[in-house]
Amino acid sequence: MAAMTGGGNRARPGEVSLAHRGVLFMDEMPEFPRPTLEALRQPLEAGQTTVSRAAAHITYPARFQLVAAMNPCRCGYLGDGARECGRAPRCGEDYQGKLSGPLLDRIDMVVEISPLTPRELSWAPPGEASSFVAARVAAARAIARARYGEDGASTNAEALGDLIVLAGEAKAFLEMAATKLRLSARGFVRAMRVGRSIADLAGIEEVQRGHIAEALGYRHKMPGRTALQGAG
Repeated sequence: MAAMTGGGNRARPGEVSLAHRGVLFMDEMPEFPRPTLEALRQPLEAGQTTVSRAAAHITYPARFQLVAAMNPCRCGYLGDGARECGRAPRCGEDYQGKLSGPLLDRIDMVVEISPLTPRELSWAPPGEASSFVAARVAAARAIARARYGEDGASTNAEALGDLIVLAGEAKAFLEMAATKLRLSARGFVRAMRVGRSIADLAGIEEVQRGHIAEALGYRHKMPGRTALQGAG
């Protein structure tokens, strides 16, 4: 765990701090020890991590973007009728259950990537050029910086909920969805932030209902596991 969050006999920053203002990629996320995964909760929430020693407490910056990958189950074939194991779907529930509710509540977007056939791989249409994507992201970040000004936030991910203004129908929709999905207060605010980013990428000033609906659609849609509800 010290390698991830910092510590050791001679206190030193861990991977979360080395990734500060960058990206931390975790492949096969459920394979990490449970204490290591749970230790991510503090830096994901606060943007920093504290290492306690007998004589002192050392705080390291740790504001990073977490990108993680995982299979739906240990063998990787959950949902594939021809290849999934005899324990399905229980195997998927057990494997995905290694990620706790409170940890998932701090992950804003979950995207399922379906397997592609050889033909689909061979004939894949060209995607949007990276240069165009980068330009749209840069423009959206500039909009966010200008919006928050002296309020202390430089990105939507750092903004407090009261700084994000929703259109009337978007606010009503989020409140209704939060009740139905039993979103935590954290999940409610994070859905607002993602919706704000979606609107910025589209160049739209006010967050609309469609932006919130898309943001909610990214929350924890994992095969074999129901949507996160009421995490602490």
